[in-house]
Amino acid sequence: MSQIFTGNFTQQEPLPEESIEAAVAVMRHGRLHRYNLSDGEKGETALLEEEFAAFTGAKYCLAVASGGYALAAALRAAGVQAGDVVLTNAFTLAPVPGAIANAGGTPVFVEVTDDLVMDLDDLKAKIAQTNARYLMLSHMRGHIVDMDALMQICDRAGVKVVEDCAHTMGAAWNGVPSGRHGVAGCYSTQTFKHLNSGEGGFLVTDDAELAARAIMLSGSYMLFERHTAGPPPEVFAQIKLETPNCSGRMDNLRAAILRPQLRKLPDQCAAWNARYQRVEAGLANTPGVKVIERPEAESYVMSSFQFLCPDFTSTQMIDLQKRTAARGVELKWFGADTPVGFTSRHDSWQYVAAQTLPQTDRILAGLMDMRLPLTFSLEDCDLIAQIIREEVGILHQAG
Repeated sequence: MSQIFTGNFTQQEPLPEESIEAAVAVMRHGRLHRYNLSDGEKGETALLEEEFAAFTGAKYCLAVASGGYALAAALRAAGVQAGDVVLTNAFTLAPVPGAIANAGGTPVFVEVTDDLVMDLDDLKAKIAQTNARYLMLSHMRGHIVDMDALMQICDRAGVKVVEDCAHTMGAAWNGVPSGRHGVAGCYSTQTFKHLNSGEGGFLVTDDAELAARAIMLSGSYMLFERHTAGPPPEVFAQIKLETPNCSGRMDNLRAAILRPQLRKLPDQCAAWNARYQRVEAGLANTPGVKVIERPEAESYVMSSFQFLCPDFTSTQMIDLQKRTAARGVELKWFGADTPVGFTSRHDSWQYVAAQTLPQTDRILAGLMDMRLPLTFSLEDCDLIAQIIREEVGILHQAG
């Protein structure tokens, strides 16, 4: 009889006891708002910003209400005006073009490669075609493009890069942390990301003016001096009067939950990669399956797994989903005609002008995606890979 997997693909680990204790302490004193502090108190949110800035090596850090808010704030703080073209990945998730729209920009998509990263040849072509001056680079599902090559292209063309690091917190390219190549890096602490506060996010930058604008946008009122991971007061002199308040602050409760998790993040990253590597090994050399090759310069953190069935028809992809689901393995298919749950594609976002992206469409038609929560054991990952391998094999042989 075929083996069945009984794990839960959406069940995260419980929060560490230190997070629970810290959250209770905040609830007991009741000062959840980041600026509601007692005399001499720095506050959980300001402390978290200091610690995350140190973790990434950034000069400045702002904690906000969500990763999507961080993206939109970074674009506005970087100078995006209504109608400006903002290039971004054709393979990404809805919050990325949503953030561009939120900032008033016009998304223009760049093709994806078979390794699930931005196509740099198409990036050069799109810069030339649109005269774009902004790129929101999504490190979608933890896959990092050659950042040295990308930054060379963008620097030569005068394109400002904002990095969407929702899936790459803790990762690096050639030793440089993800989020530290462009003018700003944005991260998410939504439940399915590498830190879990339900919702939340960070913006990091070395640009004092960008940081000051982002802080004002987040709704600091005139309390910007309480941002101890922000720029000095003189940077705010003019900015504070011309930047709108678009409230998106993080609160002390979520910050208290996150600080202990940040201290454990390197160990968590290693645990995710161990699970990823077990599935990767289990699917290696499977007929009909392309496992994504990872470049030596990439230090990844993979809390999910992607593979391609490049020769499968849409009917076979749907059948594969059904067959693995019957055995307890939940696969998400990026080739579906309509959005399902968190999964959508560029032609789903009808507030963006329709664009022709044949390479991306071909790749997404054969792309499967799967979460790898830390509640799975390494043996669970072996079984998951076995089930996928067996079901792909049946469909592959059937032709």
